[in-house]
Amino acid sequence: MDVSQLHYLPLGLPFFSILVGVFVFLLVLLELGALRYAYMRIGLSAGGAMLVLLSSLLGSYFNIPLSELPERHILSGQEISYFGMRYVIPVVIAWPGTVVAVNVGGALIPTLMSLYLFIRYDLWIRGVLAIACVAALCHSLARPVPGLGIALPVFVPAIASALVALLLSLRYAAPLAYIGGSVGTLVGADLLNLGKVQGLGAPVVSIGGAGTFDGIFLTGVLAVLIASFSTPGSPRRSGAARRW
Repeated sequence: MDVSQLHYLPLGLPFFSILVGVFVFLLVLLELGALRYAYMRIGLSAGGAMLVLLSSLLGSYFNIPLSELPERHILSGQEISYFGMRYVIPVVIAWPGTVVAVNVGGALIPTLMSLYLFIRYDLWIRGVLAIACVAALCHSLARPVPGLGIALPVFVPAIASALVALLLSLRYAAPLAYIGGSVGTLVGADLLNLGKVQGLGAPVVSIGGAGTFDGIFLTGVLAVLIASFSTPGSPRRSGAARRW
């Protein structure tokens, strides 16, 4: 197996360019001062938050292989349309089967960021509730797609995480939206559906990659926008009284 074939953009170039455009739009708002305090409310400096989003975009190209599933027929070098989005099936040669991988930009970075927000704001109970609610909805709507793996309507994670976060806490809505939308999507759409991927003919099934990356990325963008108008929350000191 040529490991270089594991790395590819999760979306067709025109659709990936839309996400890049969203990132540039946020960057412009930052320069204009419209999001002056939003990043501090989500728990990062302005530069840190933009670095997380940029790293997610760039990291979406890279997949870390975990295991291989045997397949009789593997699709290669195609684009799959699902709910208006076009996802890329990589070109593979002499492929052993379906490779289960973790996407750096859509799974690894959002998970680490969510862990940071969990600890910074002591959101263990509300964070778990947000994850559970978003995961349940994503699991009910996620579908196995031949050649691709598991796919989810693009706006489901962002909208669901925003509603759940606002219901759980106005003060910490932004970090809860990020945690619920990122980890909830990974659990509900990808991890709970891994048993369905064999037989789809997908050369790579990437957790947080094609099929779910767009929704996870937009969740991060929405969390920043929520932070721009929500009440700022302060990180809790160790030893302070815990409030869920």
